[in-house]
Amino acid sequence: RERNLGPDHPYVATALNNLAMLYTAREEYIQAEVLFKRALEINEKAFGPVHLEVAAIAFNLATVYRFIERHEEAEALEKRAVDIRFQYKGDG
Repeated sequence: RERNLGPDHPYVATALNNLAMLYTAREEYIQAEVLFKRALEINEKAFGPVHLEVAAIAFNLATVYRFIERHEEAEALEKRAVDIRFQYKGDG
């Protein structure tokens, strides 16, 4: 996808998120963190900071942080995801 669509396309973020979910399930948290962070950055650029796609990936990254006991970072991302869900006025 990245080769065909470019490195900043939301479909690339979706693929990265899905791969990061696999790494999370396999308890490969460092790899998952890297991919979630990149997916989050892509979606923030594509959709802005207040979008449901951003909230979903922020929550996924928070989950990784909980597993590796980085609780303060996890809490900040969880709060951000909840705030986005309350603020979001878009269509998806």
